Amino acid sequence: MKFVKIFLLLLALLISTPVFANDISVKYDNGIYHIILKGEKIKKKIKFITSEELITNKEAHTKANAKLTINAGFFDPKNSQTISYIVTDRMTSADPIFNKNLLANPFFRKNMNKILNRTEFRVLQCGNKFQYEIAPHNSGVEFGCAIITSAQGGPLIYPELKLEEEGFIVKDEQGNVIRESASVLHKTSRTVIGVKGTDECHILIITDKNPMDMYQVRDLCRDLKLDRAMGFDGGSSTSMNYKKNIEVVSLKGDGAGRMLKSFMVVY
Repeated sequence: MKFVKIFLLLLALLISTPVFANDISVKYDNGIYHIILKGEKIKKKIKFITSEELITNKEAHTKANAKLTINAGFFDPKNSQTISYIVTDRMTSADPIFNKNLLANPFFRKNMNKILNRTEFRVLQCGNKFQYEIAPHNSGVEFGCAIITSAQGGPLIYPELKLEEEGFIVKDEQGNVIRESASVLHKTSRTVIGVKGTDECHILIITDKNPMDMYQVRDLCRDLKLDRAMGFDGGSSTSMNYKKNIEVVSLKGDGAGRMLKSFMVVY
């Protein structure tokens, strides 16, 4: 009995203590995985990828032989087409403008400018240096810089939550919410990415055990003292694989399930 208690205590310590793998740290607490990518070298090992057919996060993780894989942009499960821009190796690998379902939807057509300009996470090369950026899709980059890889999602969460500006909620003239996307006002699992300083990328995998609405996520990002943060697809799309040690699969929310379109992989 004493041995069992000691074993359980050690197991609890392992779960709550950060796990370091070179420049990746993973910490789990209260239903949330907090992953930090730190240092210059790791910036070159990040890539956003897409799959022609919808596949699971685990499949993408295995095919890429990655250390870390998380779900990325939004997509249409009915036709497997993207709703988010993805750039892979300097080339656009997923473009929502070619999604016929997106163009056929009256609401999307009316709000196309907002949707196509939703926030994205970028890895830039500026001369010999690499850096992170979170910005609207249509915003340019600094002179001498180029986007190496990026994934659009949204909304911008911190320092300012932009739900209306990015078409995630629509209000009537009286200020009442008449349309909501991605359950932004309801508690669900989330995939969030942010930056702190010039050297740290922070990823939050908010699991079914501690679902949050976007206002709670904004407060969490503030408490973590992030400079900027944004959302990727969430709900039941929330997924993570770390090496062969950790797998997160969400079963709740309004996402498209475990079959996904785009991924962030870290080699």
